[in-house]
Amino acid sequence: MRHFLPALLVLLTAGLTGPANAAGRPEEGQAIAERWCAACHQVGEKGPVVITEAPAFASIAAKYPDEAGLRVLEAFLADPHPVMPSMSLTRQEIRDLVAYIGSL
Repeated sequence: MRHFLPALLVLLTAGLTGPANAAGRPEEGQAIAERWCAACHQVGEKGPVVITEAPAFASIAAKYPDEAGLRVLEAFLADPHPVMPSMSLTRQEIRDLVAYIGSL
């Protein structure tokens, strides 16, 4: 089952991406990351990490280095882990945040 989860998430998020939707904007994603994520994650190359269990964005980028991985990340952000705050990001904000992470 573990091996099928990434493929399932890619299929489920197919509606989140595509030609009908706007591309992610890394600069907007950085602003979202600094607002919502920097309290726990190291967002840029330098900066404080408040919660050591929260991976740095550079580590997340390395874990999801290709388009399929970024789609998995989009799916995760659409329904974040319970430990994460309820961010209620729009689809465009999710694309922006993922574009920023993908740019690292």
